[in-house]
Amino acid sequence: MTTNPELDTFTRHRPRLFAIAYRMLGMRADAEDIVQDAWLRWNATDAQALESAEAWLVTVVTRLSIDRLRSRRKEREAYAGFWLPEPLVAVDDDTPEAAATRADEVSFALLWLLERLSPVERAAFLLRQVFDRDYAEIAGILQKSEAACRQLVHRASLRVRDDEPRFRADADTQRHLLERFILAANSGERAALEALIADTAELVGDGGGKVPSFRHIMRGNTAIANLYQAIARKYAAGVVYRPATVNGAPGLLRYFDGRLESVQACGTDGARITGLYVVRNPDKLAGLPRHLHTLAPGG
Repeated sequence: MTTNPELDTFTRHRPRLFAIAYRMLGMRADAEDIVQDAWLRWNATDAQALESAEAWLVTVVTRLSIDRLRSRRKEREAYAGFWLPEPLVAVDDDTPEAAATRADEVSFALLWLLERLSPVERAAFLLRQVFDRDYAEIAGILQKSEAACRQLVHRASLRVRDDEPRFRADADTQRHLLERFILAANSGERAALEALIADTAELVGDGGGKVPSFRHIMRGNTAIANLYQAIARKYAAGVVYRPATVNGAPGLLRYFDGRLESVQACGTDGARITGLYVVRNPDKLAGLPRHLHTLAPGG
């Protein structure tokens, strides 16, 4: 049996490479393209001459991601409504998506905040705050001085810090909260919904111009509770919520008449829901496993 050391090395690092690319770009297909491009470059490189395969691969993926994000800026500026990441709904432990959500923070709330950063700021922030790279390595990757990288991370941290949740609930607490939210959303009981949603909560919708969605951020528990109550009344038994793991945390899948209508990522403070990020753009739902697109009879 022949072995391919270069392939084995790349395969070993692939989950981390996908994780970096996805956090930079927020799109599964773009992240996979970046990883594939990195493989082609790796395959054409003399790996034996490298001091560190991991450092080389991380550098390539980060730089490719910065270039791709820069090229996507005009598209996102022209995007209809708010742009949210493509959700990762992990269905087993062997997919790149599952590996990406296991290791490091990849919440929708964080990715939503990172959209306000420049591509280089985003890379510096992620490499330092999420992947715990030292400043010397970040400087080499970004081809900047350590002092400049420290400033990039500091500036990026200030821009996201004010809106980051102060408390991170564990998965069991989040899951229990969402179970109560599903019951309230199915019943359409406004008082119960309001009690589960923080006064300062926000709801961001992404229809991508393909399906109707809010063109403003909905804020406050009353407005958001009214929305879910109206949906319950309009669709009655035709609307079904199902719990799911979205970007590594408990979230929701919503079905209208048996067909997947949205993936909903939820931010919580442990006691109430602080953010709802509703992805309705069918292009961003297309990559989910096929069995999630429809409900089984009686499901």
